[in-house]
Amino acid sequence: MARGSAGESVLHRHLRVLESFDAWHPFLTLSEIADAAGVPRSSAHRLIAELEREGLLERLPDRTYRLGVRLWEFASRTPGAVGLREIARPWLGAVHERVRQHAQLGVLSGRDVLFIDRMSTREAVVNATLIGGRIPLHASSTGLALLAYADNALVNDVIARGLRPYTQRTIRTGAELRAQLRRVREDGYAVTEGAIHPESRGIAVPVMGPGGIVYAAIGVVVPNDGASTHGYAELLRRAATGIARELAAAYRPDVDERTHGIRSLVSGSRRSLEYLESLDTDPHDAGAPVAPGTSDPAPGAGIGPAPVL
Repeated sequence: MARGSAGESVLHRHLRVLESFDAWHPFLTLSEIADAAGVPRSSAHRLIAELEREGLLERLPDRTYRLGVRLWEFASRTPGAVGLREIARPWLGAVHERVRQHAQLGVLSGRDVLFIDRMSTREAVVNATLIGGRIPLHASSTGLALLAYADNALVNDVIARGLRPYTQRTIRTGAELRAQLRRVREDGYAVTEGAIHPESRGIAVPVMGPGGIVYAAIGVVVPNDGASTHGYAELLRRAATGIARELAAAYRPDVDERTHGIRSLVSGSRRSLEYLESLDTDPHDAGAPVAPGTSDPAPGAGIGPAPVL
């Protein structure tokens, strides 16, 4: 890997440019990218040009840049995020239909929870979650549900880096965090009351994947009105169980190495998945052959009803 004058890899410098963009800054000028990435403007110009050539950045008519659609294409191929999101979405939708506030799905990403899906109503309480956004693990119920089952080394690292307070109810000390994590493991779910905004309360449960590993956490954000959390926790447990069951089916060893993992990336009718698994090449590639003897299934074939919680 080629390295710059300061010993930093070229790849890392490109990543710093990409990380300049976030939900609050989706469009940036060259100067803004250079400032956010901490690189000279001349270097930023070269890095941006390389990323633009590869479709990872796109230049707009007003001379600003945005993240390229090719990044979405790469992301859509990872079972750890988009595949999981697709599997979990019917269950998340069923939770949201019952709660009519916020329902969300998060995964562990460093010392943060990365939210890969969320459903909300227009009149719901305040929620700081954005799809593709991050919140420190200690500050949200989803983060606590993930951290409670993580390695102790990560807990130590989270504490060592400092626990950012959002309100008077945010966890502030290592002792408080460890006590809360023990309670999550005992109860099977996490609760935060006014930890990010005084009027909001989060409840979340872990989602177990194959091998008993925590793959994600599913949660809700509801009014912080002192009502019992048990009903929410039970609703989320049922959804998490359904997601875990479908994860186990999706991540099963497939017919052979050629098709291994297709069900971890997509969902659809039974016949559609069987068709995709029968192909030698990606059907979306130009000129890809069509499997012989296939025909379109009847409308709705192989599609079951929405989960009932």
